[in-house]
Amino acid sequence: MSEAKALIRPDRGEDAIAIHLVNKDSFEAFAKGLSAGQRAALAAQKFEGGGYQVAIVPEGDAWFAVGGVADPDSLSSWCLAKLAEDLPEGTYRLADAEAGPAMFGWITGQYRFTRYRSEDKAQGPRVLLTAQVGQIDAVTAEAEAESLVRDLVNTPAEDMGPAALEAECERLAKAHRADLTVVRGDALEQGYPMVHAVGRAAAREHAPRLLHLTWGKEGDPVLAIVGKGVCFDSGGLDIKPASGMRLMKKDMGGAAHALALAGLVMDARLKVRLHLLVPAVENAIAGSAFRPGDVLASRKGLTVEIHNTDAEGRLILGDALTRASEENPDLIVDFATLTGAARVALGPDLPALMARSDDTAEAFLAAGQAHDDAPWRLPLPEAYREYLSSDIADLSNASQNPFAGASVAGLFLDRFVGEGLDWVHFDTFAWNPSAKPGRARGGRALGLRAAWHAIRARYGA
Repeated sequence: MSEAKALIRPDRGEDAIAIHLVNKDSFEAFAKGLSAGQRAALAAQKFEGGGYQVAIVPEGDAWFAVGGVADPDSLSSWCLAKLAEDLPEGTYRLADAEAGPAMFGWITGQYRFTRYRSEDKAQGPRVLLTAQVGQIDAVTAEAEAESLVRDLVNTPAEDMGPAALEAECERLAKAHRADLTVVRGDALEQGYPMVHAVGRAAAREHAPRLLHLTWGKEGDPVLAIVGKGVCFDSGGLDIKPASGMRLMKKDMGGAAHALALAGLVMDARLKVRLHLLVPAVENAIAGSAFRPGDVLASRKGLTVEIHNTDAEGRLILGDALTRASEENPDLIVDFATLTGAARVALGPDLPALMARSDDTAEAFLAAGQAHDDAPWRLPLPEAYREYLSSDIADLSNASQNPFAGASVAGLFLDRFVGEGLDWVHFDTFAWNPSAKPGRARGGRALGLRAAWHAIRARYGA
């Protein structure tokens, strides 16, 4: 049994602690049904039915819990997360509702990253019983995908370099009987020259590589998933300041999302021919590093002038998107922690979504809205293509002006996606700067559930 499935179990009538859900509107009526002592216990805990409030109420020799939610009749993913975080170890059931989507937050509220802790003082599991047995597998699969993204992003670069991403791909391939091919080191010069150029300055143990996993039946629609795997980004010779480098272990967050999404696709056995591509590099500084002013070849045949070595993620994605396009896919989805401009525009919680097709964009936006993982669409304006012009090459990798940085990066990627192909790009932060119920500070999946539910609706189980 997986760790997530151990936290949500079918309700077979065993003893469990009751959880009552109220909001400020229903709290007064709820409190009238309690004893004076129980009302005093709620008052002592300053419980008034507000969102994410938690209280424990005595009942004879036992007790029950009360949780504040926005609407007890319509639970979101995060409604039970604070309860899961704060309640003692034990087994629980909702007294007057079914958890539905809130099972997701019940699980993620108990997430902890303990790899580097010599002692883990966390309390034991809080188990939720549910009669919605048919939803357990789907919800726990999504929660495990979320946890995978968090684990990969939280792991420091020394332990999550290109070789570690390769090991994760190997684990995924073995679990699903998929095929994995890897091109490493100098062998990349022939087929993936931009991946090679970005990663060649790294130490041998962090040598660049292109990871390509395939799964599913030939003849089924091709779904290509691509993830930016910059395992650490110093900025290259256009070096980042210390403050900008501090979180760059998370620059492989796009690869983490891609791996998690591929796992969901294979777990559900969608009728697709899956191609997962992860260009994995460290953007390091050495005598062999690529330079501002260099002109790089690409798999597509386009030449790229380097205006900024810190705009490296789009370079490795360019080669990977070209390779994905060679399969004539029905859909390409890529994830990348690509631009600070997207964060300036949308903040940390909203992943930017760009797409060629309005219908496809709407499907992804609607899926995100329905599953508490809403992206925000940014345009790919034709007029801004000139921002990537070069005097000596086919295009440059960065604009010389500060305008529309996220969209301009998307336009760069668009040049490497095959003509006429349906393509969705997520510029995601992959990080939670401050803790919220169900969302610990640190690595976080943003856009993963939106993409998963849109893909599932498109291809069916």
